[in-house]
Amino acid sequence: MITDPELGEDWQTEPLEQAPARAGGGRERPAPRPWQWALGGAVVASAVWAGGLYAFGGLSADPEISYRASENLCQDFAARTLGGIAGDLHKLRPVNHESSNRAVDGAVCSLTNVEGAQDFTVTARVDLHKKADPSVEFDAPPLTLIAHAGEVRTEAVPGLGERAAMTAIAGEQILQLKAIDGGAQFSIDVSVATFGEHNDRPATDADAVKAAMTEDLRELIAKLRK
Repeated sequence: MITDPELGEDWQTEPLEQAPARAGGGRERPAPRPWQWALGGAVVASAVWAGGLYAFGGLSADPEISYRASENLCQDFAARTLGGIAGDLHKLRPVNHESSNRAVDGAVCSLTNVEGAQDFTVTARVDLHKKADPSVEFDAPPLTLIAHAGEVRTEAVPGLGERAAMTAIAGEQILQLKAIDGGAQFSIDVSVATFGEHNDRPATDADAVKAAMTEDLRELIAKLRK
């Protein structure tokens, strides 16, 4: 049975300032507590993105986006620094998906260094938010990643976009780096089977992987900037 994640002292986020929403009767509606995002899950998050952001002042008619949509994220995402750790991540067939709708243009690229086995997998994602400010959800915990893990640790990453954060899950074997900038949200997820030697890959450590993720995301952000 999946239980609620145990949040340690390392889970630190700054609450977002929410503009008070007013119901039809003129009374102020209390701003949501940070963990209502988690308790509501993906269904609530989807509902908020679909229509509720007007209440929080996070929706604008034509927000300015500083980045172009990726037509093939696996071509735009070189993963050079991570490739220096895991080996050539583009040697196998990359898995690439793009989507576009009225609210968000999205692109996903999944890479791995070993065919048919779990060793070092990388997923990059870019979402261009055409109708809403992505910072509204930035502090929400990554529910899709913590569903099968308990301990979650998040720390800010300075100097990357407007805001950036690194989340470590399951003893740092699952890492997520996400950043927002210019109306876009970028992320890199890395899953490592072992930090020791594996399939001719030399041993590494979590700090080296985190540094590589930061450099590769910085390069991707620069690549997609208009």
